[in-house]
Amino acid sequence: MSRIGRAPITVPAGVDVNIDKANSVITVKGPKGTLSLNYHNRMVVALDGATLTVARPSDEKEDRALHGLTRTLINNMVVGVTAGYSKKLEISGVGYRVAMQGKSLNLTLGYSHPVVVDAPAGITFEVPDANTIIIKGIDKQLVGETAAFIRSKRAPEPYKGKGIKYEGEKIRRKAGKTGK
Repeated sequence: MSRIGRAPITVPAGVDVNIDKANSVITVKGPKGTLSLNYHNRMVVALDGATLTVARPSDEKEDRALHGLTRTLINNMVVGVTAGYSKKLEISGVGYRVAMQGKSLNLTLGYSHPVVVDAPAGITFEVPDANTIIIKGIDKQLVGETAAFIRSKRAPEPYKGKGIKYEGEKIRRKAGKTGK
């Protein structure tokens, strides 16, 4: 049995969970917002008091794969509507900086033009200083996708390490050319 799949999910106070077994949809509503998931119809999701459990009907390969996945996605929804998720990006390089422009980011990354990134629905940006971006939201997948999209605008290069990187990310550095 899956160690992750069989672990129960505790639903904190202030979080409402609605399970529509006919359509295989679970909706989690909390203080930060509402998320819903269309899970696989073979998985059995049950709410017992303040505990959510996910069970699988058999030990077939597909069911084993979906068991832990479904439990993790539901747990991410519960954590998202209570605490939320955030990713922090750091910008390094001479002249590289970021500024807020309404609800959008205005990135100066060494191109001949500024790069403007609009915030998707459910995502908020914070810019504490000119070299740091904090991405916040309740949907873990959307926060990660947005952070990866912003990072892709100027990924860190291996010689000087200039570009946008995640907080704590280690960049493999290369040695430059050797002279005569």
